[in-house]
Amino acid sequence: MTEQSPVTHTSAVKVPTLPDAQTVTEVTHYTDRLFSFRVTRPASLRFRSGEFVMIGLMGDVNPKTGKQKPLLRAYSIASPSWDEELEFYSIKVQDGPLTSRLQHIQPGDEIILRPKPVGTLVHDALLPGKRLWFFATGTGFAPFASLLREPQTYEDYDEVIITHTCREAGELTYGREIIESLKTDELLNDVIGEGFWKKIKYYPTTTREESARMGRITDLMRSGQAFADLGVEPLNAETDRAMICGNLAFNLELKEMLEEYGLEEGANSKPAQYVVEKAFLD
Repeated sequence: MTEQSPVTHTSAVKVPTLPDAQTVTEVTHYTDRLFSFRVTRPASLRFRSGEFVMIGLMGDVNPKTGKQKPLLRAYSIASPSWDEELEFYSIKVQDGPLTSRLQHIQPGDEIILRPKPVGTLVHDALLPGKRLWFFATGTGFAPFASLLREPQTYEDYDEVIITHTCREAGELTYGREIIESLKTDELLNDVIGEGFWKKIKYYPTTTREESARMGRITDLMRSGQAFADLGVEPLNAETDRAMICGNLAFNLELKEMLEEYGLEEGANSKPAQYVVEKAFLD
């Protein structure tokens, strides 16, 4: 394994001055490709854990019109619905219109946030079940970071399994730290019940860099290795529910697999056994 760069944190607050703007309060860089940041939350914003909003920055001035247009992208809210701030988890794309600039934000800076949350990765889109699976690649962990800190997740399910597949070990840091933090989160342990985090089974894998567990989750499921490692039975439409958030190829492959297990895709208007996030930046 290669040596990972230390995680860096910075924080500050100032009053927003632009319409639909929120102030960056904290930025954490995990690798040269991944970072998270927290911003102030609009007092009127209400959302369900797992939903996303449009966020961004102002674009360059148009030389012909002299005006600026906002650069906006869909970002899952990584913080739970009860949090006083909003947290986001992002990639850094060097030539990306938005992320090439967003990766340089500092505490005290402002971002644009359209306060109209939507999304399919919500509890309302699933029928009642006993075991909940979260399938993520890369920054697709973000909505699950929200749902893992949502009390309803543990009220509705006896067991929560989260799989996270990344290319390199350092890319698993954000997710691992979220899960570890649940053990010492006094508020959640008090609200949900002491030791609620014991319901979680965490299954991280890498596809390029050597780690404790190598391989794509879809391959590990097909071979039966994932179920053996987790000590669980394969998915069953009667008891299992699932949420998927990853790159497009991953989403399509996993959708097909889940349907082979007999699970049907759900939506807010028609709950079923699994849901897929269709607006994901990776």
